[in-house]
Amino acid sequence: MQGFLNLNKPFDWTSHDCVAKTRKLLRLKRVGHAGTLDPAATGVLPIALGKATRLLQYLPGNKAYKATIRLGVQTTTDDLQGEIIASVACAVNLADVETALQQFEGKIQQIPPNYSAIQVEGKRLYDLARKGEVVDVPARTVEIFQIEILDWRSGDFPELDVAIACGSGTYIRAIARDLGNVLQTGGTLAALTRTQSSGFHLADSLIFSDLEAETFQPTPPDAPLQHLPSITLPATSARKWCQGQRIAFTDIADTVRVYHEDGLFLGIAQAEADVLIPTMVFEPIS
Repeated sequence: MQGFLNLNKPFDWTSHDCVAKTRKLLRLKRVGHAGTLDPAATGVLPIALGKATRLLQYLPGNKAYKATIRLGVQTTTDDLQGEIIASVACAVNLADVETALQQFEGKIQQIPPNYSAIQVEGKRLYDLARKGEVVDVPARTVEIFQIEILDWRSGDFPELDVAIACGSGTYIRAIARDLGNVLQTGGTLAALTRTQSSGFHLADSLIFSDLEAETFQPTPPDAPLQHLPSITLPATSARKWCQGQRIAFTDIADTVRVYHEDGLFLGIAQAEADVLIPTMVFEPIS
């Protein structure tokens, strides 16, 4: 079995837990995932099966989320899973929030949460945070394509539901934290569901009972790679390419999907100076 699964990650499961469960249910050794989700988050977790694990690095990075942000509260982890370090009733209205959110769209500088998998000098931030070590976390450039307010619930600790479309590497917990800082109220992430990742959508996702029932079909390995241009090779050239030889091919650039003339997906190539260089042979042919 090889290809991809669009898994709806359950609450309180780590992404690694999901890989281990999938490996056990499908009796596969080679299983991986794209785009780690925090245990408290739910939603789309792309799972790669078999040789498709070698394609994870080529998946598109754009993601979409539905998030609930609670204002007036600050925590150690920037979500409700952490220790509350400040909790003060606040008087803020929807108009204030709408104005503040505008500065979060586009390319922005974002400091990852202290409890995250980012490495600083070879050490995971969450490991350093658990030891009580304070480190200077460098800001990173991330891109937010759109933030849409879905609902607003006023009160001493108001909450807003937002839909966020963003590029890879974006921390929604950091958006909640930073929105609270801009509003001078404090803010934390109260709930998170990933609605889209690497071309997979929540509406089409599977749960573990689907895997147990064996009523599913994996997504073909090249289906999530449609953002990459493709080329088709005649049989002779395809055989040479699969054997690791470079093939002359004009009018192409960057990373491309490679197909046999009969439609078989062969793998991924890097095109440089009119030469097609094999970088990942998925389906060798003789």
